[in-house]
Amino acid sequence: QLQASGGGLVQDGGSLRLSCVVSGRALSNYMTAWFRQAPGKEREFVAALKWPGGSIYYGQSMKGRFTVSKDRAKSTMYLQMNSLRSEDTAEYYCAGTTRGLISSTAHLDHMYDNWGQGTQVTVSS
Repeated sequence: QLQASGGGLVQDGGSLRLSCVVSGRALSNYMTAWFRQAPGKEREFVAALKWPGGSIYYGQSMKGRFTVSKDRAKSTMYLQMNSLRSEDTAEYYCAGTTRGLISSTAHLDHMYDNWGQGTQVTVSS
């Protein structure tokens, strides 16, 4: 099970940290990812984290502003989002898979089997 939280309303240029708690399974050979979806748009890959070693992949438009980290003891993946813009407004989802994804496949949402509920991020200009 995946539980995302931490969304909210923030001003343009502000920061937020999202959390994704993984429960009910071991994290060895597991990958968790963040996707987002804005109204009327397709779901977009944000970032992915491979447990337990920690390989991280980012969506192209997120590099430099978004950072993924993890707390293994808490089975939690974080998404630190800085310099937020209005175009970052979306529902953010946490997803997981046991598939051995790599940099060229980590962005494919159909490769993820488990999805949590979303958390809304709204950036006001």
